[in-house]
Amino acid sequence: MARWRPRAAAATVWYLRLIALLNLVAVLSVPFRDQIRTHNEGEYFTPYLMTTGLSFAVLSVFLAIAMRRRKRAAWIFNTALAGLFAVLYLIAMTLLDGFDKHPLNYFSIVLTWGFVLALLVGRKEFTSKGDSSNPKTAAAAFVLSLGLGGVIGAALVAMTNELHGAADFWDMFRYSVGRMITIDPSEHLRSVIAAPTWVNAVINVMGGVFLLLVGYAAFRSPRDTELLTAADEQRLRGLLEKQGDRDSLGYFALRRDKAVMFSPSGKAAVTYRVVGGVSLASGDPIGDPEAWPGAIDAWLAEAREHAWAPAVMGASEEAGVIYARHGLDALELGDEAIVELDEFSLDGRAMRVVRQAYNRVKRAGYTVRIRRHEEIPEYEMAELVAKADQWRDGATERGFSMALGRLGDPGDGRCVMLECHDAEGELKALLSFVPWGADGLSLDLMRRARDTENGLMEFMVIELLQRSREVNLARVSLNFAMFRSVFERGSKLGAGPVLRLWRSVLGFFSRWWQIESLYRANAKYRPIWEPRYLLFEKSSEIPRIGIASARAEGFITVPSLPALFRRRHQGPPAAAPRVPVAARDGKG
Repeated sequence: MARWRPRAAAATVWYLRLIALLNLVAVLSVPFRDQIRTHNEGEYFTPYLMTTGLSFAVLSVFLAIAMRRRKRAAWIFNTALAGLFAVLYLIAMTLLDGFDKHPLNYFSIVLTWGFVLALLVGRKEFTSKGDSSNPKTAAAAFVLSLGLGGVIGAALVAMTNELHGAADFWDMFRYSVGRMITIDPSEHLRSVIAAPTWVNAVINVMGGVFLLLVGYAAFRSPRDTELLTAADEQRLRGLLEKQGDRDSLGYFALRRDKAVMFSPSGKAAVTYRVVGGVSLASGDPIGDPEAWPGAIDAWLAEAREHAWAPAVMGASEEAGVIYARHGLDALELGDEAIVELDEFSLDGRAMRVVRQAYNRVKRAGYTVRIRRHEEIPEYEMAELVAKADQWRDGATERGFSMALGRLGDPGDGRCVMLECHDAEGELKALLSFVPWGADGLSLDLMRRARDTENGLMEFMVIELLQRSREVNLARVSLNFAMFRSVFERGSKLGAGPVLRLWRSVLGFFSRWWQIESLYRANAKYRPIWEPRYLLFEKSSEIPRIGIASARAEGFITVPSLPALFRRRHQGPPAAAPRVPVAARDGKG
């Protein structure tokens, strides 16, 4: 029986997909729609969910998606409703008079009972939990949708009814509600209402949209509410002290809008955030690599329990190999630019452009001050944070996988701040780096005033590299260059037409998202390029993961939902008073 469970579960998904397709064909094809309606009248009936309406096409799609994600709530809904229809069909055919022994009726009974049987056989496959508030929220959304749709539809009918004055508001309201759920109007309603075809189409589409909201409320995945606690943060800092030199992105695991899953031994952890039903981890697991599999297993188990799509942004090749052993596939995102101090030099023809920019800014009188955050007095840090907020490009705070998002927090004293002043002593730019082990730094924030010299950021980076002994520095992680290999190989002699086309497409989008400019800016320092990967379980989830990643990084801002659909999120743990938050715009 166990080997049949996955097949039975897959069969229920394909049944719902087929029914959705047939319902859509019925909406678009008048002859087919009329035929289905004829079979549904009198002694005939059709299989479970087979109607002629857009709303039921949308419902079937929603149920198919929920069943594919193995959601328990969708299984309960289908089993209860399909089981009821199957029993009623059987009673109608065996006990009641007036139902023709037509082959279509037998076909409908067999198909509906087959769907119910597949549900029962595959029952144990549907283990994903939903939000506990979903049933109540969906019921409220259904009632409100019917009420609002009925009022809007009644207003449209009142303005366009060809039988003027024959129908009252209640008649028009019932007509609109019936059209939204594809119930044919009664004889009385047909005698007092003659609405144009476009009004009926608008009401049907409105019903489909409202059903989308109801389906979202009913089958949405729960949002993770366990954010990083003070105790979790302390444990992560302990792991970073022991193994923090392994990954340049390790310190960003301390973002307090992430949750954490520790391995059974407590020697490793995966930090993640749930966005749009995607459990989005970033960087490599923290801690001992030998304990990584335990943390990954625990993270994946939780994702599957709640029907979250697991994904990892910016994993290294080492972590990617281990994630691959747990069933995740990899897609190269780009490369991280790492400068090793013992190999860096401004000498030589290859560094001429950087050297000239550095000397030009230096002659203009600019100076750089380098300090650990813990060395900066509180009042000075408050001024620096205010400047960083003022210079931020846009109101949205960006960054997730390669940004800390809390400049000036007292717990981040080992971070390094670079302050650049002009010849008059006025602050013009800031760079902030987080620790990378004992002798490394990783770029977190870069901000500057708009009226500054070109090459100011290069000047600050070179100052840091040349004065590395002040902060015991051996290596620096700079910006992440997305699709770097495309730009590098696409410009070389002999590049194929597909690669050149891909480079042209990325160059076009670079006008808005600085894809190529970040690569060029990083390449100036002749860095070591370390590839970073996107990891995912199913290729069909990549668009969903891409949207979730863009939301997490702050490139897509989702409008606020009505209070009915909003879920409260546990706030960050109590901590020492913080300086106002500012985030960097540069890295990632």
